Amino acid sequence: MNKQCGACGARQLAPFENETFEIQHQGRKSVVEGLSGMRCSACGEVTFDLPSAQRYAAASDALLLEARAAERETIKRIRLKLGLTQEQAAFLTGGGPNAFSRYETGKARPLAAVVHLFYLLDAHPELLHELPEPPAKPRTGRKVQLAGARQRAASKPVRKASGARRRSAAGA
Repeated sequence: MNKQCGACGARQLAPFENETFEIQHQGRKSVVEGLSGMRCSACGEVTFDLPSAQRYAAASDALLLEARAAERETIKRIRLKLGLTQEQAAFLTGGGPNAFSRYETGKARPLAAVVHLFYLLDAHPELLHELPEPPAKPRTGRKVQLAGARQRAASKPVRKASGARRRSAAGA
């Protein structure tokens, strides 16, 4: 029963038992003890047995969730440090008005570019003035947003009616 390695194709798999593995993610570490499975002696690839794979996956997931929670808190701290509302922060990063609420509650994960921008602004808050100025938070909600849309619409040239309308207007 000499199985083939899924990584290198060698038939040099050997069982291992009760080993300790370290998981690393974004500078965080977790240690999982007592794992068993098969190891390729040619390339070192490891395949865990089912109970070990489940324990390793659970530890990996916990580490990932911990890192994401820390990222959420960091983004919120930086946003508040910069004096930005969630809507203003979303404007700077190109997100919708609820984007930062979703980032900070964990309902959505920000793109790496958003995270990197906020880390950069944390180290150099003076760079905020180099970015497009976010709009002030509207006091009356949608009316302020519509006023801007109306101004943009008023500045656009009037388009001619479609062909059907032109014909009916010409025939009248």
